[in-house]
Amino acid sequence: MADLARVRVWADALIALHLDPKWTFAFDRATTRAGLCDHRTQRISVSRHFAERFDDDEIHQVLLHEVAHALAGPKAGHGPRWKSVANDLGYVGKRLVDTPISSELAPWIGECPKGHQVYRYRRPSKTTSCARCSRSYDPAFALRWTKRVTQ
Repeated sequence: MADLARVRVWADALIALHLDPKWTFAFDRATTRAGLCDHRTQRISVSRHFAERFDDDEIHQVLLHEVAHALAGPKAGHGPRWKSVANDLGYVGKRLVDTPISSELAPWIGECPKGHQVYRYRRPSKTTSCARCSRSYDPAFALRWTKRVTQ
């Protein structure tokens, strides 16, 4: 688990070293992504949920990934320009967000008749079916939603 104060120090140091002083850092409450580079507000953010669960090296890689986005520009995506900048910064190119954090935190759990589970942060307003079992809506695979009991 990364220390949040230390993550902020790293982020501020990377921003000071590589970016315009207008760029800032923040923690956010994202649960499906680890980091974000917002060119409009000139802010790099890291999910507090991920930072509390990842180790120092993983969070440092998230910061390098987002600084590379800031340097490469808003239209670079994950293309060749971004890859070149990321490599120069020391980013190793590993996808980090393959953890079950979303499923741990989502309050709504949908289960299909075959046992597949789907997680949502908002209560579903429409009847839906399992996407693994059918590409289009099929009442035979309708999801049954329950709210997770938190302690």
